[in-house]
Amino acid sequence: MVGALAWLATAKGGHAATNDLFVQGLELGQAGQFPEAAENFQKLAQAQPAAGTLVNLGLAEWQCGHAGTAILAWEQARWINPFDARATANLRFAREVAQVDEPPLKWYEAVSAWLSPNVWAWLGALMLWVTVGLLLLPGILFRRKAGWHQLLAALAFGLFLVCLTADIGVATRSQIGIVLRKNAPLQLTPTQDGEVVSTLAAGEPARRLRTHGRFIYVRAATGAGWIDQQALGSMWPR
Repeated sequence: MVGALAWLATAKGGHAATNDLFVQGLELGQAGQFPEAAENFQKLAQAQPAAGTLVNLGLAEWQCGHAGTAILAWEQARWINPFDARATANLRFAREVAQVDEPPLKWYEAVSAWLSPNVWAWLGALMLWVTVGLLLLPGILFRRKAGWHQLLAALAFGLFLVCLTADIGVATRSQIGIVLRKNAPLQLTPTQDGEVVSTLAAGEPARRLRTHGRFIYVRAATGAGWIDQQALGSMWPR
């Protein structure tokens, strides 16, 4: 649970410098120096994104009172590892406390969240090659094509279509962002003095639609409008 502040004690990465940052971040967090811990984990996440690093970054940011940044870090952790139970539990707790909803996902985006984007890409490529191999290899080897060849080819092609659908979901889901600032203004126009139509809570999801200069046109649960790009973080850990 977030409130217990149980830090993940395993570093991800083989380089001494990244491991040092991880260990230092743990020590700082356990000592209650949360801003310094967040800075260490942020540097490590930028250099080498990993679920454990992002979970700890979220814990440090939460303790600093930065609900939006914490929720973003845990969403990025789940992007890398959808099975990370700690990130999932922290998100559930944080959203209940902050009173914000989960990102609304279309059905193919929900499918894309079952596995990591890399797994979907590799699985799709594998299923495509299996399909092609089962259809072409018997002829190339001058062997009769059996019924099971066609059955397996059909199954592999079906899985390829699922992977292709998931890849589309990954692409569209990457346009969803998390509001980082409290009461972030949602403006009518992409200008510094634009009329504010509503405000967004820290941690609230918003879907990017288009960009104009330093402003992003988003759609959120409370409506659509322009928001400063610095107030919105991408769930895709780039």
